[in-house]
Amino acid sequence: MASSNWRMPAEDAPHLRTWMAFGASERIWGRDLLPEVRRNLAILANTIARYEPVTMLVREAEYDLAAELMDPAVELVVCPLDDLWIRDTGPVFVLDQRGQKAAVNLNFNGWGEKQAHTQDAQVAAFVAEQAGVELLGADIVMEGGGIEVDGLGTALATESCILNDNRNPGWTKADCEAELKALLGLEKIIWLPGVRGQDITDGHIDFYARFAKKNVLAVGYEPDPSFADHAITQENIDLLRGETDLRNVSLQLNILEAPGVVNPDYESDEFAAGYVGFYVCNDAVMLQSFGDEAADTQARQVLKRIYFPDREVVQIQMDGIAAGGGSIHCATQQEPLSPIDLEG
Repeated sequence: MASSNWRMPAEDAPHLRTWMAFGASERIWGRDLLPEVRRNLAILANTIARYEPVTMLVREAEYDLAAELMDPAVELVVCPLDDLWIRDTGPVFVLDQRGQKAAVNLNFNGWGEKQAHTQDAQVAAFVAEQAGVELLGADIVMEGGGIEVDGLGTALATESCILNDNRNPGWTKADCEAELKALLGLEKIIWLPGVRGQDITDGHIDFYARFAKKNVLAVGYEPDPSFADHAITQENIDLLRGETDLRNVSLQLNILEAPGVVNPDYESDEFAAGYVGFYVCNDAVMLQSFGDEAADTQARQVLKRIYFPDREVVQIQMDGIAAGGGSIHCATQQEPLSPIDLEG
């Protein structure tokens, strides 16, 4: 267990860089979807690179293809990969009070042994080595998309993901809380029930609710009662309305309604249609668009007006990524900027 001197910064804290992985393969994504997913990754990396450095992990055999698609500003680093979801396979970065940085290995196990992950299980260690920081071990098994923090000691998580025998058999909620508090410098964890088995992640928190700043949340809502997520998202809203952060300040909820329509060329049971999977980088917010003009506009305006008035909100079509059940957030992992980075 790591020292409690470490703390995971909020996503809107200054970044040194964004990490990504050009890891989509035909075996997992299929021949038809693969080219679009690769284009999505390249567009996302090229866009983020306008605001901060981006390091893209890439298989040696696909280096030339990645170089063709990426802006020269995107750094390419050869690394064995199974898939692209670096939010889950990569480490979670933490800082201590002196500005030292470390990376926490959350022991990725393919979302509960659902997918081959021999290579991706090594990504956290590889990234830590490339970043030149200590890799901190952990006993808990989970993914970066399973935890959301405000940087001040409060976190959100889902029981369905972390309190799951496919990751942490025999662990109690108290066990998980003790481990996460020590690893990430947390003092209060707000648990949502989530849902097991509906998607490969068992209900990651970064699809349902995110901190924008301090006690302000973006919360997803599915308005269509015929969808399974309708009841889940309504329950989340009801629970969060009664919660407070570590300082005992009530949480302010801002609802992001899911799009009513998506691109029929990519629509599937796995399609992740929601706006909560945005990514905050230096001076900008990357937000997906789905082709529902009213919903796309509403999401952009909410994020701009309430959360990020000093950041540009950039909407990007990521239908290939969404068709695989993920979001912009799932395909990115931030490395925070520390005072020691500035000294260097």
